[in-house]
Amino acid sequence: MPTDPLPTSSAPFPSIDYFFTLISPFSYLGHKAFLAVAGKHGAAVRYRPFNLFDVFKTSGAVPVPQRPASRQAYRLIELQRIAHFRDLPLTLKPKHWPTNPALADGAVQAIADGGGDPSDYMFRAFQACWVEDRDIADEATVAELLTAAGHDAAAVIAIAQSEAVVAERASNTEAAIAAGAVGAPVYTLAGEPFWGQDRIEYLDHALASGRGAFSPS
Repeated sequence: MPTDPLPTSSAPFPSIDYFFTLISPFSYLGHKAFLAVAGKHGAAVRYRPFNLFDVFKTSGAVPVPQRPASRQAYRLIELQRIAHFRDLPLTLKPKHWPTNPALADGAVQAIADGGGDPSDYMFRAFQACWVEDRDIADEATVAELLTAAGHDAAAVIAIAQSEAVVAERASNTEAAIAAGAVGAPVYTLAGEPFWGQDRIEYLDHALASGRGAFSPS
């Protein structure tokens, strides 16, 4: 799939690449806030589910169970703090986590590629994992979430399982790595990465000011 450069933030209708995975609690907690900022500025959103663990391999991050005890404990405090701040429910240690998000993430790509809006399905899937203790690796669960969001579940799942969407998710992962992604979520504007839901305010400011993109060089 194309990985063409995004327009500069001073363009009339800026575009933002939204790199995420549905098993990321931080992607869940930032989802609505990010979309609200994008909507406020009339920014187009390009939904790009990716393989978080492949990003970890290049960024120096490690899966949660491999982190020092102090970092694991702080993560749990941070999740509660963010959930309270954003007034969102959260199951701190969900029954089905970690799980394989490939199908659920692929459904997002399938909807977006077909010109649809995947945002409602995404929020339902986020909550299924992070609130309702449901397994989003289960095809029946994904189908139910798609139907509840108004999509043709069978059609979306068929596309989500296609070689094209599998390849697109891999391409998204490569693009995220090239953009400097460290974890999830990452929002990129004109090539500048904003890592984490706690950077949404900075993204809002960049869109409002129309400043040029910052880079490490």
